[in-house]
Amino acid sequence: MWELLVAFFSIIIINLVLSGDNAIVIALASRKLPLDKRRQAILWGTAGAIVLRIVLTLVVVWLLKIPFLMVAGGLMLIWISYKLLIDKEEGVEIKAANNLWQAIQTIVVADFVMSLDNVLAIAGAANGKVYLVVIGILLSIPVIVWGSTMILKLIEKYPAIVYIGSGILAYTAGEMIVGDQTVNHWVHGVPGIHYIVPIATAVLVLAAGHLMKKRGPIKQEGISNSQ
Repeated sequence: MWELLVAFFSIIIINLVLSGDNAIVIALASRKLPLDKRRQAILWGTAGAIVLRIVLTLVVVWLLKIPFLMVAGGLMLIWISYKLLIDKEEGVEIKAANNLWQAIQTIVVADFVMSLDNVLAIAGAANGKVYLVVIGILLSIPVIVWGSTMILKLIEKYPAIVYIGSGILAYTAGEMIVGDQTVNHWVHGVPGIHYIVPIATAVLVLAAGHLMKKRGPIKQEGISNSQ
């Protein structure tokens, strides 16, 4: 029961910190449409994106059963959690659509391109439990459709949310790595290894991200002074 609650809470935080960009995509793609068409674009575009994301996540859950793919997924998730901290997300250029169908296409395609982090994180946090995957994706619907402005303001006001989200992602990455069938066979019997690796991963990512954020302004100041 405790593991299910932890997984559920993790998925909520993951959706909170990773779905803001997807919500912005919807706003940008539909901004030139009339109000009634805009609502339709949001509704159908989000529905298509959610269905595609559920299918993609279930495929990822299945793929992660292949030896060493959990390790690869964990390493990718470590990079995502680190990048989240240092604010170097690469945006996707979104042009405003001129008609309803074009807007729906733009929303679905852009969400697909930008959802690898969400999909991988939810698949890892759900630990192979399909119903948790579906619940996690369904939870992202209100976050994506209505939550972009709220999320951005919330994170701006409480930066700790980003650190919590990044820490959960990194912890999930550590669980994925040590939970890989082959790796688990190697480390089986090592006391506490299934807790040590995820905690160590989270601490290292948070420390590295915090140090990089502290170094950033100093580096920029040095450049400006030298000029």
